Amino acid sequence: MAENKHHIIGITQGDVNGIGYEVILKSLCDNKIMDICTPVVYGLAKAASYHKKYMNIPDFSFQFVKNTEQLSNKRPNLINIFDDEVKIDLGTSTKIAGQMAERSLYAAGRDLKNNRIDAIVTAPIHKDNIQSDKFTFPGHTEFFEHYFGGNGHKALMMMVSENLRVAFATNHLPMSEVPAAITKDLLMQKLKVLHQTLKQDFAIDNPTIAVLAFNPHAGDNGILGKEDQEVIRPSIELAFQEHINAFGPFPADSFFAQGTYRKFDAVLAMYYDQGMIPFKLLSSSGVNYTAGLPIVRTSPAHGTAYDIAGQNKADGQAMRNAIYLAVDILKNRKNNMQ
Repeated sequence: MAENKHHIIGITQGDVNGIGYEVILKSLCDNKIMDICTPVVYGLAKAASYHKKYMNIPDFSFQFVKNTEQLSNKRPNLINIFDDEVKIDLGTSTKIAGQMAERSLYAAGRDLKNNRIDAIVTAPIHKDNIQSDKFTFPGHTEFFEHYFGGNGHKALMMMVSENLRVAFATNHLPMSEVPAAITKDLLMQKLKVLHQTLKQDFAIDNPTIAVLAFNPHAGDNGILGKEDQEVIRPSIELAFQEHINAFGPFPADSFFAQGTYRKFDAVLAMYYDQGMIPFKLLSSSGVNYTAGLPIVRTSPAHGTAYDIAGQNKADGQAMRNAIYLAVDILKNRKNNMQ
C-alpha cells in the first residue's frame, strides 16, 4: 500500500437508489474529513457522477483508483466495483441495486480483512433487495459478526450520539421471539462486551451502564411479567460481582422521560424499538456502531430514505459523524494498546 499519513476509511455505497451517495458526497465535501482520514468509496463511478450532477457540486471530484495501492491523500477516492451499465431508479427498490450494495460490502470487507483499510463506514442498504444466496443476513450487524466474528467475538449493536449511547440485547428479531431470547447468558455476554467497548473504544475508565426493564413498570413485582425479577435483575447482580457497573432494571418510559439516561455512560435496551425510538427522538445525526468485534464499522443511524432520494434534501451530518467516530475509535484502540 502507498504510504498514508491517515487512517484509511472504506465507505460502502449502500443502495444506489436511496440517499447513500447523497450523504456520502455531502460528507466528503467537508475538507475536514481529508484532514483526519483518507476515504475510499467502494462503488460505481457512474452512480457517483449521476448523484453529483443533480446535487450541483462542481468543485468536488473523486480520485478514481483500481485498488488501495493507488489512494490519494489529497481528495476522496473511489474504487469502481462494476463496469457494466447500471440503471439508477431513485426511490425504488431494485434487485440490481441490492446486488451492487452486496458487492460493495464484500469488496470493502475483503480489504479490511487484508489490512488494506483501517475501518468501514457503511451507507444504508435495503434489507430485502440485498438478500441473495450469499447474503442472508437481516442487517449489517449480523453480516459483520459473521464475517469478522471468529474466535468467539460477538457483535453488539450500539447507537451513539453526543448525549446518548444505546446498546441492544436483541437486534433485528420479531417481538414474538424476544422473551425467549433474553437469558442470563445473553445479558451477561452483552454487558461484558458493552463494558469493554466503553473502556477500549470510548476511553471511559470506569463506565456505568443502565439496564432497561423488559416489562412495563419493570414487571411490578411479577404482576406484569417475571422476566425482570427472574432474569434481568439477577444478571445485573452477577455483572456487578464481576466489576461491571450495571444498574437497573429501569422502566424505559420514565427512564428517558425524566432524563435519567444522562447519569449513565450507556444504556442496554432489551429489544430494538425500546432503545431505537428514544434514541432517534433524543439524538440528531446519530451513528450505528458495531461493537464487540476486532474491526471497526460505523454507519449513519438512518435508512435508505427512498421518499427523498434524488431531491438533495438528505442531511449528511450523520454520515460525517460516522466517519469521525470510526477515526476516534481507531485512535482510542491504539492508545489503549500502548
